[in-house]
Amino acid sequence: MSQPFKDAVGFCKTIMRNGFDAYVVNARLQQQTLGDHAEQPEIDISTDMSAEDLTRLFPNIKPSDDSELLGFFKEGESTYFFYNSPAATDAHPEECVARLTPRLMKRLEQRGEIPLSSVCPYIPSAVETMDGFADFSAGEVRFLGIPDETLKRDYLLAVRALRFAANFQLPIEPNSWLSIVRGARRVLDYVSVTDIMDEWRKVEVENMWQFVQYLFDSQILHGLIPEVAALSRVTQIKNPEAGEETVLEHTINVMKRYPEELPYDWFGTMACLFHDVGKLFTAEYFEGQWTFYQHHYVGARVTRKLLKRLRFEPADVDLICGLVKNHMRPHFMLTDKGIRRFKALDEYPRIMEMVRADIKAREGSYREFNHNLKMLERADIPEDNLEPLLNGNEIMQSTGLKPGPQVGLIRDNLLQAQIEGEVLSQEDAIRFVRNYARREQLK
Repeated sequence: MSQPFKDAVGFCKTIMRNGFDAYVVNARLQQQTLGDHAEQPEIDISTDMSAEDLTRLFPNIKPSDDSELLGFFKEGESTYFFYNSPAATDAHPEECVARLTPRLMKRLEQRGEIPLSSVCPYIPSAVETMDGFADFSAGEVRFLGIPDETLKRDYLLAVRALRFAANFQLPIEPNSWLSIVRGARRVLDYVSVTDIMDEWRKVEVENMWQFVQYLFDSQILHGLIPEVAALSRVTQIKNPEAGEETVLEHTINVMKRYPEELPYDWFGTMACLFHDVGKLFTAEYFEGQWTFYQHHYVGARVTRKLLKRLRFEPADVDLICGLVKNHMRPHFMLTDKGIRRFKALDEYPRIMEMVRADIKAREGSYREFNHNLKMLERADIPEDNLEPLLNGNEIMQSTGLKPGPQVGLIRDNLLQAQIEGEVLSQEDAIRFVRNYARREQLK
């Protein structure tokens, strides 16, 4: 190995000792072409160290006007050029290492060894959001060049394409779409969960349902969250008139409806994605229909496992799991006591909107929901100020009692029964006061 290359390796080791990566770009090829500049050799080095850090390490480094070049410096008769390392950590393994730089390509072309038009190298450069994508002016999301080759250099582009399509409401160009489907397995192999979730967090709340649909259609969801993808094989009754639907169809519809009332609630929309995941584990076919008893409780435990797998923060895991666990509460008519317990939950407004979105998705009845909305207003009233369902005159009419202290006693007991959930309607109240008066007379 010639002295200039030994020095280049030494510079790389210095960079690596400081916690960064560095290597001589295509050392074999540079060694072969060094003869052209034997008196004043030029060597290309690739590193993920920033220009600022390089300046601290090598004070004599000079900046460059070339955006792809971090800087260069001269040591003796040799010049060393520092390029950005390929930032696409989600690329196919063969594409993760820069093999050519613009300067080296130009030298090869001058030597006549390789025509520029016949190569498509991965040139190290900083990652830009639109890198690898054609302009959206054509009204579609399209990869530049040959889609499969473009995607091979950075499989994160597949997830980014789905994000662009969802956020901008644009179709994905057919060949680009097929390259995503073909590369789905490699997306899961080479793209980290953290990178996927970074893209997911940039999806607008009102478009998240579309993003999840794209993930499912491209087969990426099947590897990323197979428990959710499997809901496409579980059926339930949408409503008596509409018949069956898959649980995944319902889930995506709920995600679509939820932002209509809470348009900026990313975590609430994410909770909608997992709210029925427990149905996969609790489904049981009995007497001609599917049942999903305790799916909310089981779903919360499953969701905790899934969110940890997706690298969510602990506080966010607790928030979403709490929404999943409690989303069934407002599906039943709550009593005074029940509504007070429900309102004690910090996230009860989000839960109410999850229920509203669920009803919209099913085209179901608002009977229980409207009842609970009214009961929420009552929950703000202190128990001492609550009124019973029957006043004194109505109690006397129902029981045949005369005015007296016994009517007041029955009234107090009726109110307590309402608070404890034993009495839910006026009919229940009439039945309660009659039974109470009869027991008192027997005494």
